[in-house]
Amino acid sequence: MKYQIKETKDLTENEIEHILQLWDISAWNTMKPDYFRTFFKDSEFHFMLNSDENILALMRVNFDFTLKITGIDYSFGEAVGLVSAHKKKGYGAALVRHFKENVIQRNLDTIGFCHLDLRSFYGKCSVEILHDKAKMIKESIGSEWINSEDDDILIFNVSKETKELLNQLSSQNNAYLITKE
Repeated sequence: MKYQIKETKDLTENEIEHILQLWDISAWNTMKPDYFRTFFKDSEFHFMLNSDENILALMRVNFDFTLKITGIDYSFGEAVGLVSAHKKKGYGAALVRHFKENVIQRNLDTIGFCHLDLRSFYGKCSVEILHDKAKMIKESIGSEWINSEDDDILIFNVSKETKELLNQLSSQNNAYLITKE
C-alpha cells in the first residue's frame, strides 16, 4: 500500500469518478470533473493506493473551515469523507494513521467529526476524541442556528490551548461554524 496526497487540481478524471463512486452521495453522483475541481477547490485528498494505483481508501481535507469560539475565529483543516473501498481490510485505519502523521509533520491544525458508532474505530487508530463536543457546534441553516449532527470532535493535530478550548465547549459555550458568503 502507498500513501499519496493530491490537490484537487491534480486529480485525474478517473480519480474523480472513483472518489464520487466511493462517497456515493446522490447529490454529487453526476458531478462533472470541472465542477468537482471548483466545488472542492479548498481541499486536498489523501489516499491509500494499491500497487496498481487503485484507491483503497480516501479522505478529504477541507481548508475552508472556521469556528467562532468566544468571539474569536479559529481556522482548521477539516478531515471529512473518509471511505474505504473494502470494509474490514485495514485500509481506512492505515490511511488515518498516515494522515495523522502527515498533518503533525506539516503542523496543520486539523480536526474531524464522527458519530458515536465510529468512536471505537478512531480510538483504535490512536485519534484523540473529545466525546459529545461536536454537538456544541452550531451551524446556520437559514436564519436559525442548529446543533451539529455529529457527536464527537476528532483531534488530528491542534495545540494544547486549542484542544482545551474545544474541550470547554458546552451548551452554555457554543462554537459557531462560519461560512463565507
